[in-house]
Amino acid sequence: MELAMKVNVPTEFFYDTIIRSVLADVKQHTNDELTPKELPGYEYEKVFSKQASAKVKIKTLKENECYEYQTISNKNDFTVAYVMQPIDETSFKLMYSEAMSSRGGYMQKLNDAFVGVVWSFLKKKKFKEMLREIESTYNKAQQA
Repeated sequence: MELAMKVNVPTEFFYDTIIRSVLADVKQHTNDELTPKELPGYEYEKVFSKQASAKVKIKTLKENECYEYQTISNKNDFTVAYVMQPIDETSFKLMYSEAMSSRGGYMQKLNDAFVGVVWSFLKKKKFKEMLREIESTYNKAQQA
């Protein structure tokens, strides 16, 4: 899935929001308290349920420019990238991408392809809602 859109918050605000979330996730799953400078190359185990876990690796982190991570499970590799290009002081262009490669056999790959098609629309909708929520949070902070 790829998505490009204008986000109406400063690049720095969006980047800080994402990085705070990443640091909280690391703390929740490892009890490690990291700084943003310690994130590139950092790997940790993330447990989703009793039967599902994955290794998360922070691949790229460039302040106010790019954040990329990879989730590796026994079934697939999932890579997500956020690339931010400032438009002006209060907005930027976000290029978001997700790529998945399956480890399993033919049936796993077929299932992943089917699920990808079915859920793509819903994922895009949820992602856009998340971006609008970030914009709303920023606007409320500016009014306070």
